[in-house]
Amino acid sequence: MDADLQTERLDRVFDFLIARGARSVLDLGCGNGDLLLRLARDPQIERIVGIDIDERALVDARRRLALNPDEVDARVRVMNASFEVDDAAMVGFDAAVLLETIEHIEPSRLSRVESAVFGGYRPATVIVTTPNQEYNVLYGLLPGDMRHPGHFFEWNRAKFRRWAAGVAGRNGYDVYFDEVGDYDPARGAPTQMARFIRIGGV
Repeated sequence: MDADLQTERLDRVFDFLIARGARSVLDLGCGNGDLLLRLARDPQIERIVGIDIDERALVDARRRLALNPDEVDARVRVMNASFEVDDAAMVGFDAAVLLETIEHIEPSRLSRVESAVFGGYRPATVIVTTPNQEYNVLYGLLPGDMRHPGHFFEWNRAKFRRWAAGVAGRNGYDVYFDEVGDYDPARGAPTQMARFIRIGGV
C-alpha cells in the first residue's frame, strides 16, 4: 500500500538481523525477493534461502537476483515450497523472517506454520511483521476492509500480541514487540512486528 512503509520494514528487519549477527537466513514467503536482495548485498550473510508457493513470484525473484537455477550450492537460493511442513533442510539457520506473510495464511493453518518454523526449524531468531488492523481507517478503509485481497485476516495489536506470546511460550522463545511506520497515538503504526529470540539460543 505504501512503498515508503515497505522500505522502512525492510530496513528494520535487515538492521535487526545484522545486529543479531545472523549469517544464515530463511525468508519465508519471500515473494519477488525484496528482502532477499537486501540480504544478498551484505557479506555478513553467508547463506540465504527464500521460500514461496507462488512460482510466478519466484521467477521474478530469480531474475532480480540473477540466479542460476542449476547451481545447487549457491549462496542464495529460492524454492517453491511450503513452510507448513517440517523440513530437515531448513534446520540450522540463524534466523527466519515472515515479512507480511502470516496474513496470507488461513487461520486454521497457522498452527502448522508454528509447528514447522518454531518447533522444527528452530532458528535462534524469528521476525514476524503483519498489518495493524487498527490503522486501516487512516488509509480510508471501511470496517472489515483489508489492505490486500490476498489477506485472510488483519489483526489488531492485542490479538497479534496474544498470538505471538502463545507461540513464544509454547516453543521456548522470548518475544519482543515493535511497530513500523508513522505512529498514531490512538491507533499505533501501520505495521506491527514481533521479534522472537530462542531461549538459550546464541
